[in-house]
Amino acid sequence: MVAYSNLSSPVESEVITESLIVPESVLVSTTPAKFTKEEIRTSLKASTCDGIFAAIFSSITTGVLLSNLLLQLGATPTQIGMLSSVPMVVNLLQPVGAYISGFLTSRYWYGFWVYGIARSLWLILAIAIAFPKLGSNNYNLVQLTLAIVFASNFLAAFGTASWFSWMAKLVPEKLRGRYFGIRNSAASLVTLIGVPLISLIISAWPGGMLQGYSLLLFFGVIAGLVSLCCQFFMTDVNPKAELTTTNQVLEENDRQSLITTLRFLISHNFFRFLLYFGFWAFAVNVGNPFFNLYLLDNLDINVTWVTVYSSLSAGANLLMLVFWGKLADKIGNRPLLILVGIVVALMPLLWLGTGYHPLCLWLGFPLLHLLSGGVWAAIDLCSNNIQMSVAPRHNQATFFAIASAVAGICGAFGATVGGFLAEQPVLGGLPGIFVLTSGLRLLALLPLVLVWEQRSYSLRAMLQGWRMQSKVVG
Repeated sequence: MVAYSNLSSPVESEVITESLIVPESVLVSTTPAKFTKEEIRTSLKASTCDGIFAAIFSSITTGVLLSNLLLQLGATPTQIGMLSSVPMVVNLLQPVGAYISGFLTSRYWYGFWVYGIARSLWLILAIAIAFPKLGSNNYNLVQLTLAIVFASNFLAAFGTASWFSWMAKLVPEKLRGRYFGIRNSAASLVTLIGVPLISLIISAWPGGMLQGYSLLLFFGVIAGLVSLCCQFFMTDVNPKAELTTTNQVLEENDRQSLITTLRFLISHNFFRFLLYFGFWAFAVNVGNPFFNLYLLDNLDINVTWVTVYSSLSAGANLLMLVFWGKLADKIGNRPLLILVGIVVALMPLLWLGTGYHPLCLWLGFPLLHLLSGGVWAAIDLCSNNIQMSVAPRHNQATFFAIASAVAGICGAFGATVGGFLAEQPVLGGLPGIFVLTSGLRLLALLPLVLVWEQRSYSLRAMLQGWRMQSKVVG
């Protein structure tokens, strides 16, 4: 889902960060390095292997498995909300990481140390869980987990921009769409199969669920480090050797850039988009981190079932991306975001009638997750693409950085507010949160109605066209 991914590895957030955090303009090199076909071919194969092993690491250290661990340790809804908000907040550090990496001479070694340390931190948690005699009670383990999530994401945020810049040099522009599609598909397939399998192993582990997770955490860290070793076979790039023409222009026009940015923020179409984008990130995250919590805690459904449902959602997302992409090319991103956004806004209300009984377990929850995965594919895709249309051509990097900051801050605030309100009896717990997030999502769509997108159909024209077609068919 847009703007809610964990950045402990670049692979699982690739589609989102490409436009939210690292703008497409960064991926277009002004002076493309000249590599041989063999170097490019070897690098792309190695990067695909890197993505597969990174997906294994991410499957174990993020998502439903990590949420289930915290629940087993007695974490509160507020702490679950913090788990979701941390990755969004630390995204603001990515420009700093890009600045630091520019002073070094190797993309590979910079990423190796940044991601290597970030991923190795999880060994501390694995050891603490495996050896409870060290004095780690459940409360301490919850605090330690949150601390490692923060530290790991904090460090990884410094490496994402450098990693994308490296890939921009290695992947030919004409092959980027096809290559990243293959790379993302391979990583998604690993997640689709791996998460239910991992949850089954954890649930059936003879020593208990916590010990099983500890062992798999060791395995996950090893997979994460193997992914970094795969990058060794990718052709390295020296950041200092890259031309800095763009930076020189920005230095000469620094005052004009700031003035232009402020003017656009006050009066331009992009400001209306920011209102939607920030409000939407807040509204979604008020409820999003707590759907799995509702299944695991309120309904006491086994984690294996929950991971199967998540896999259904991921599969539907993967299958619907091509369909939504073609439709967005025909009618535009804005009308699709509005129409599908209404469905996404009303979806939390469908959870109110659910419970722990066979009809929901075998039919209701699978259908809800299939619907969720399918419609969120449109939201993710169009949210990324519309930014390229509404951002001014001048100084685009500044506007993408602003969008990233707004989404990160608002999303983190929404998750924190949702966690706090979930513990208040006045709202009735998580069902009350689902009603609240639904209403906020509908309100968040209002600024989007005022956003103008080039070559985009208006809702009125689109509905009139459908009405005329239905009359002809009738």
